[in-house]
Amino acid sequence: MFRGLSNNMLYHRPMIDDAAHATPADPTWSDPALASRFVDDAYATVKGRVRTHVLHHQLLEHLPPAPAAVLDVGGGASHQSFPLAAAGHNITVLDPSAAMLDQARTRLANLPAEAQARATLLQSAGEDAAAATAGRRFDAVLCHGVLGYLADPSPLIAQLCACTKPGGIVSIMTGNAATQAIAPALRRRWSDALAAFDAPTADIPGLGVRGRGDTVDGLGALLQAHGVETERWYGTWTFVDWLAFGGTPLDDADDAEVAAIAAVELEASQRDPYRQVSRAFHLIGRKTARD
Repeated sequence: MFRGLSNNMLYHRPMIDDAAHATPADPTWSDPALASRFVDDAYATVKGRVRTHVLHHQLLEHLPPAPAAVLDVGGGASHQSFPLAAAGHNITVLDPSAAMLDQARTRLANLPAEAQARATLLQSAGEDAAAATAGRRFDAVLCHGVLGYLADPSPLIAQLCACTKPGGIVSIMTGNAATQAIAPALRRRWSDALAAFDAPTADIPGLGVRGRGDTVDGLGALLQAHGVETERWYGTWTFVDWLAFGGTPLDDADDAEVAAIAAVELEASQRDPYRQVSRAFHLIGRKTARD
């Protein structure tokens, strides 16, 4: 069973690093202290704010006009999906952690009443998503920052696809297996960097656990087996992560610089070779018209 993770937006707060050597660990997101640190500390970083801003704008390129029905699997405190509710979409956040959903409820109370009415919170493992949502199909199913914590993502991916209506999209953000040597190299951990070239997993900075990376082709093949074709993929954390790992200080209070970074990251996320060297990638798949 996975534990729910979350995301965020430029004017909100971001996620603890999720990169992709050993078996991926499962952080105990049921621990209120960890859930609080995840939301209050991790979401206050520049790279988290930028990452969620970039994901939000990428999603808007593929979502139908509001109101669309959106399921956020492993949505945690709902930093990615609440902005969609504010934009007029009907969102359902599914997460197995009561502590993370408590964080979501606290944040939900700060939204306008009309946006609150468009949000539903459900406690369930992602591997049980279809049953938890009573077989409902959604226009979009999100799963961001979750796959890297799973030794085998196949059961979860099957559920994501099962919950997507024909013509709908599946949105997955996960660690980039092709760039796992960069973070330790920037920290001058040369032996770790050398090992990371061929290792299936790597450290997840900030959590003290290890996670698994994915490739665009590998993830696309898993989705295709369930009738979901890759429509487009983007890079995330193309520059800002590497700046942080290299020791360059970034001021999250400097809104002008954060906005400038976000603009550069959004542009780089759509272009080669930049998106290929991002620490994570965002894949959008579309379900075939017929099941």
